[in-house]
Amino acid sequence: MKNKTSRVNKMKLKKAIVASLAIFILLAFTGCGTSSSLATTEHTKQENPSKTDSNMSAEPNEKLNDLFQQENQIFANHKNVWDKAFDLMSKNIDGDPMNEDYADFLANTIESHKDSFSKEEYVTLSKDIKTIRGIEEEIAKLEKEIATSASSSSSSYSSADSAGVFHGFKGKDLDGNDVDESLFSKNKVTVVNFWFSGCKPCVEELSKLNELNDKIKKMGGEVVGINTDTLDDNQDGIKEAKDILKSQGVSYKNLTFASDSTVGKYAGNIIAFPTTVLVDKGGNIISEPFMGGIDDQANYEQLMKQIQSILDQE
Repeated sequence: MKNKTSRVNKMKLKKAIVASLAIFILLAFTGCGTSSSLATTEHTKQENPSKTDSNMSAEPNEKLNDLFQQENQIFANHKNVWDKAFDLMSKNIDGDPMNEDYADFLANTIESHKDSFSKEEYVTLSKDIKTIRGIEEEIAKLEKEIATSASSSSSSYSSADSAGVFHGFKGKDLDGNDVDESLFSKNKVTVVNFWFSGCKPCVEELSKLNELNDKIKKMGGEVVGINTDTLDDNQDGIKEAKDILKSQGVSYKNLTFASDSTVGKYAGNIIAFPTTVLVDKGGNIISEPFMGGIDDQANYEQLMKQIQSILDQE
């Protein structure tokens, strides 16, 4: 089961808006964790950081988190049979989990492996899936409500509000060294990438971001990462982020800072990950948020055009 502080749990809640629950299944099937963790860890790892803002009711988020925990408990209550089910699924996925309702996916895959279960196991799984289906319907309603609220909040958060979020910036790198807004003043352009450790697309683009950093350093630019799991000097989050960065061969700076700072509130307003913005010498965001991993060549070329355009103006 997920064991985070209440503050970190709140920082994760809005992530459900963007990440399909099927991503959990996809990550699980690609070997993230043991079979017993498939249903209890990734399913509650949502996709967005920071505390819910004042424009978003805490009640729907709390209900959403409770529903995720209810699903976790179902899997935990019948752990042995669900371990067996997920192990079978990981070896032979029937259907596309990215394009299928979560409960339907479970039902279809269990049905396709029906002969692998005893009568009692099959009955248990079928009953659990019926309960999960009801929970998923409630989750869908709440996600729609939260997404509507987030969209309203985002539309009211104008570019004028977000442009200077790095003014007076103070934070630390992941080794504990102090960092301030002078980081930006020394660069012609700073590419700031927002990510979090449980976001597969975020992790997959890290090595490409490192290549980008090496390239634009010669041109007067720099890439800086912000892992939203590390905010407020979260040591567990920092350790996990550093391990991931090391495994991906990343050498560019990653920063942590207070979640209630100006940039912390900006990070809390992000509703899709990874998100990348371009920042000028004055600490002003001078581009529309770029969403999507740059390990995709088309995305890389698009981002590079924006960077080059800024550099050409220097």
